[in-house]
Amino acid sequence: MSTVTVTAMQSSKPPIIPKSFDAKQPQTIRLYPLSNYTFGTKENQPEEDPSVLARLKRLEEHYDLHGMRRTCEGVLKVILVDRPGDYLHHDDDEITGFKTRLNERLAPVGSQFSGEGVNEDWEVGDTLAQWWRPNFETFMYPFLPGHVTRPKECKKLYLIQLPKKKVLSVPKNMKLLAVPLFELYDNTARYGPQLSAIPHLLSRYNFEFVDENDNVVAVTPGTPHPGIDELKTKVLAGGAGGAAEGEDTGMEDAAEVKQEDQIS
Repeated sequence: MSTVTVTAMQSSKPPIIPKSFDAKQPQTIRLYPLSNYTFGTKENQPEEDPSVLARLKRLEEHYDLHGMRRTCEGVLKVILVDRPGDYLHHDDDEITGFKTRLNERLAPVGSQFSGEGVNEDWEVGDTLAQWWRPNFETFMYPFLPGHVTRPKECKKLYLIQLPKKKVLSVPKNMKLLAVPLFELYDNTARYGPQLSAIPHLLSRYNFEFVDENDNVVAVTPGTPHPGIDELKTKVLAGGAGGAAEGEDTGMEDAAEVKQEDQIS
């Protein structure tokens, strides 16, 4: 019979307690649950261009008439990400014109809905990124190349802070795109460079997650919050709390998205 002796090693140095790592924290964004939002539908809004080539041709015509085209898109933060937006008219004020296009895309019409969240204005926050189109082609740069003096388009990506409740109506021929950040991250092969960069752009913010009863249930590191001792999870779709089978919520699963749909 052999005997095994286990010796516990103990360091002669005391443990090092790390200092706080929450100095100079960025803005904290409050995220409300998806169940706080109402989704409806409205009449079709046909695409202006039947193909990518037609879209680039229209860009060239716009440039000849008005110069560089301006495009605004917004990152809607709930717990998922969506990116609605459109071209600005050549004489639009940037923010006012952007809100007008968001309303055309997502605001309810007529008396379709009533109550809280129907007439909430869009809160257009920080500019997250600027993308530049040097030529009449699909590729865009996240910077303006030094040799380019006449860019054909500038696309700005804004952070849109949703209020506690909001009603969104989606044209019948379109879908809202609900995508988790981990699906976008490092996934340029599927989503292209603009969409896959969104997790990097949002990493500058801290987030706190709120439940249906306005209780903060989770926070990101660096944002201490009294009473939060552990992270909690909640089912956002499916089960008893999900949409009824066959119900059209206006939301589209990420698996249905094709990369060519993101070319604009």
